[in-house]
Amino acid sequence: MIRRMQIAVRGAVQGVGFRPFVYRLASSMGLPGWVLNSPEGVFIQVEGEKRDLDSFLLRLQDEKPAASFIQSLEFSFLDPVHLGRFEIRSSEQGGARTTLILPDIATCGDCLSEVFDPDNRRYRYPFTNCTHCGPRFTIIESLPYDRPNTSMKSFEMCPDCRREYEDPADRRFHAQPNACPVCGPELELRDETGRMLSKRHDALLETTEAIRQGKIAAIKGLGGFHLVADAANTRAVEALRARKRREEKPFALMYPSLDLIKEHCRVAPLEARLLCSSESPIVLLERDGAARPCLSPAVAPGNPYLGIMLPYTPLHHLLMRELGVPIIATSGNLSDEPICIDEREALSRLAGIADLFLVHNRPIVRHVDDSITRVVLGRELVLRRARGYAPLPVRCSRHAHGTLAVGGHLKNTVAMGVDHNVFLSQHIGDLENNEAFEAFQEVIRSFRRLYQMDPVRVVSDMHPDYLSTKFAREYGAELITVQHHYAHVAACMAENELDGPVLGVSWDGTGYGLDGTIWGGEFLLTGGSSFTRAACFRKFRLPGSAAAIKEPRRAALGVLYEILGAGALGRRDLAPVRSFDEHELAVLARMLQKGIHSPWTTSAGRLFDAVASLSGLRQVMRYEGQAAMELEFAIGSEETQEHYPFQISAREGSEEGRPEMTVDWEPMFRALIEDVEKGIPLARISKKFHNMLVEAIVGVARRVAEERVVLTGGCFQNKFLIEHAVQRLEQEGFRPYWHQRVPPNDGGIALGQIAAASRILRDLEP
Repeated sequence: MIRRMQIAVRGAVQGVGFRPFVYRLASSMGLPGWVLNSPEGVFIQVEGEKRDLDSFLLRLQDEKPAASFIQSLEFSFLDPVHLGRFEIRSSEQGGARTTLILPDIATCGDCLSEVFDPDNRRYRYPFTNCTHCGPRFTIIESLPYDRPNTSMKSFEMCPDCRREYEDPADRRFHAQPNACPVCGPELELRDETGRMLSKRHDALLETTEAIRQGKIAAIKGLGGFHLVADAANTRAVEALRARKRREEKPFALMYPSLDLIKEHCRVAPLEARLLCSSESPIVLLERDGAARPCLSPAVAPGNPYLGIMLPYTPLHHLLMRELGVPIIATSGNLSDEPICIDEREALSRLAGIADLFLVHNRPIVRHVDDSITRVVLGRELVLRRARGYAPLPVRCSRHAHGTLAVGGHLKNTVAMGVDHNVFLSQHIGDLENNEAFEAFQEVIRSFRRLYQMDPVRVVSDMHPDYLSTKFAREYGAELITVQHHYAHVAACMAENELDGPVLGVSWDGTGYGLDGTIWGGEFLLTGGSSFTRAACFRKFRLPGSAAAIKEPRRAALGVLYEILGAGALGRRDLAPVRSFDEHELAVLARMLQKGIHSPWTTSAGRLFDAVASLSGLRQVMRYEGQAAMELEFAIGSEETQEHYPFQISAREGSEEGRPEMTVDWEPMFRALIEDVEKGIPLARISKKFHNMLVEAIVGVARRVAEERVVLTGGCFQNKFLIEHAVQRLEQEGFRPYWHQRVPPNDGGIALGQIAAASRILRDLEP
């Protein structure tokens, strides 16, 4: 199948023969398309078979001109338009030159060579950088991007650094963070009271020795603090879990080299590219079952995947060169709080967690966590968009200009529309406490300063109780509200450059519906600025409301009550019923019977929870999405093509908030209970459930008969679900679309809010 790949390359890619190189490469591979320069970088479009486009992308980076450097590379797949022969097009002159702020960029090869060269004046200097790499988004205070407008303004360059900075032939020409051991930031090691223990390289050596001894170090990096421990030391890892209040959620890892990662995990070429890219994100990699165990089981309990990144600053490279083993490198915070960025703040908030603090005196202007990605269907899928990606824009219509979107409640990000660009912020997190809400407000203040804009309108979720919605109502600008699941669909459409109509399959855990119930298993047919609820899953009650989000057994009771009535709570042969005592069951029964604190939901996420509970997999979750993840992992190598039965029933007529069709899961749950009673293996139960979800998508798509199908929402972080849904849709003649550089979860909601609002504003034009 012919596809079109769109590539945006930013960095040192102009005046170095980059366009002629791209022309020769594409021509030699027989790929039609074009390349051009713009004020923002080099833009490329090529068409061809998927395998040829993958090869082109890899060769683009591996064979680029020696004088060039790729700071960021974004690519996405679009529908083919039958491009002619490959050509070099005239450069674009339009576009704002001052609003594009680059993300922080992983250490380049030249700087790394200097850091480890004993004869170089930057030997072992942990803040080495050049125009090709180093801090950007985390140090800039305002535009234009000049040193006086960054957190480096207090460090006056020495004569040698000044000479580099002013020499057009030097790669540090106008490198705003340029510094060296003589004039730049330096390390300090402090104990938990703040008392200084050592400085510079001695501080790093003492930190590595403490980590070897099983201690936990808080290390100030690029966008905040990491909590670091030896990943092989179970006592240290368990201590970190207890202190951080993080019971079972997997920890992120940093490895010293790609070769060592390959000894422990299966690494495909695109995964290796991601690990070594200038974005340098955390990549979810499948463990190699044949590899010798070397990590503590407490790193990622029961998880066949590891979240791994490589060192991306000179400080991390020096640290990992000294240690030579994998380390835990998790965000420096308590669970549900934003990451610490200031050493004084860290000494206070991380007291009792870290044993010592490796800090430096370069201020961090804004917190930026590590990004999280995985490879799905041969493409990059960003699950958390932060360092290396934010705040690069997504193109949108001119109607987005002057619009601020405040996102949702979980995995919050915000977005700002400037001209034809939507700048999506770094990951902020769940707005569950005052610290997170203050971080949310600071990101908005920061965006207003950076892009020199007072928004004329604010877009929020429809949920009246979200902190983000309350903020939007009180902001003082025109307010537009966008339904949660429509925002998901609009985000995916914006990323894939789609205009309506599409059938949007928007599945997640929770979203406020037009009828005041909890939606989450939606099929939305979009037009211009509106949507029709084409279908949804059959609704059921969630006894305990918010408590049911953390306890799959409550979702299971809601399902059982819906199909079996009050007698369901007497079925002690069923795992969710057994997990409660008699008093608890009596209370839950009254809640369900009277509808007290038991809202209706159509949530696909809660269906995952109910299946996990009924199959005996998990009754209570220790972190968000745990039951659904474990259900996906449980499939293993199960090969059955069977799926559980379901029914699609149509309603007559349509009204706001009411679906035209309902996907009834009752046949599935009755069959699933029979399988559990028969002792059918969990792997087969999980596979049949996932297959049923895929067939439900195909079944609704057939009835709606819209060729373009968008897959979005937190449920589509599930690799099995998205891969098999895409495969089946293509088999049936549909054109599926899914996320790539913008998260399918609520981290993409802000983009969708702006995209949806821009359609509303467009349709209001005379």
